[in-house]
Amino acid sequence: MKLHAPALTLAVTLGDPCGLGPELVVRALADAPQHYQERGERLLIIGPLSALVRALEGRPRFFEVLELDDLYPLAEQVSARLVACAPGAYFIEPKGLSELDYPPGEPTTAGGIAAGRSLELAVRLAKAGVIQGLVTCPLNKACLQEAGFAFPGHTEFLAEGLGVGREGVTMHLCGPMPSDPLPGEAPQPVLRVSLVTTHPPLSEVPRLITRERILRSLRHTADFVARLGLSGPIGVCGLNPHAGESGRIGREDEEVVGPAVREAKALGLNVEGPIPADTLFHFAARGRYAAVLAMYHDQGLGPLKLLHFGEAVNVTLGLPIVRTSPDHGTGYDLVGTGKAKLTSFVAALDLARRLVDGKAG
Repeated sequence: MKLHAPALTLAVTLGDPCGLGPELVVRALADAPQHYQERGERLLIIGPLSALVRALEGRPRFFEVLELDDLYPLAEQVSARLVACAPGAYFIEPKGLSELDYPPGEPTTAGGIAAGRSLELAVRLAKAGVIQGLVTCPLNKACLQEAGFAFPGHTEFLAEGLGVGREGVTMHLCGPMPSDPLPGEAPQPVLRVSLVTTHPPLSEVPRLITRERILRSLRHTADFVARLGLSGPIGVCGLNPHAGESGRIGREDEEVVGPAVREAKALGLNVEGPIPADTLFHFAARGRYAAVLAMYHDQGLGPLKLLHFGEAVNVTLGLPIVRTSPDHGTGYDLVGTGKAKLTSFVAALDLARRLVDGKAG
């Protein structure tokens, strides 16, 4: 048996197979198999085989199916098989998914089962050191929970499964890596935004803004921008309008956000704030800040999606492996139409590769 040199191994989960995941994978990857050899990469696709085959729509298979034996530990089998595999695309179907039906464009419990079991397998492979990065296609959170997986979504599922806990990660959305401008052209505006809180009701946000959460998010964000080769400061949004106006519009910025920023500076982090969000995003889009830390979802993602809708990448910071995802949902209404844009999925895969192989700069 010929053993191949160690290669970058990324996993891609199909997410909800009734949604856009299988189509995105096929459209992005099926026509360029030679790229795996050029990069020395093994790509491990995880999900139900029937959904991926349906998405091929007459294209030849660009992947090899890895058949696994129930008698042996799964992660060890995959690792041993991949060592004997040349760079290329490979497929694994988690146990029990072949018996289910996945009607395209419809939210179903079966879709939630497939998404959850695929994530479980990805977690096992990550913990065993088989994969270095993971790209997750969109899932339906309600279907995931109906299938018995008690998680709001990917981020919490992976945080718990990989042992860091829900409080140990930071949600980040990253605009596209800018290309060098032509002579005389202005640089392309790019936003990179981390969130202190993710999806709580707005009424709960103030009590969730704590010094510990802010410091955790700043550490994660500082590490991320350093891996991208960026040296600018992280701008920290105030929670309240005008960053509280010295306590006249709420006390949180004076009593929580400001002290956390000062502590981060004392730890050596390059941060500024709290700064009124309406001002901060103006300057961040013009390159003054490497990233922004927003206090809540719409404060940060409203400006980001104004610039980068459909092309941003969701990154989970703080995990022991790289995890990226497109910034859109399952897109049931677009399944099979060929109208879904590949931009965000391709950007997610490219960023995962850059972060894993050390070529982010």
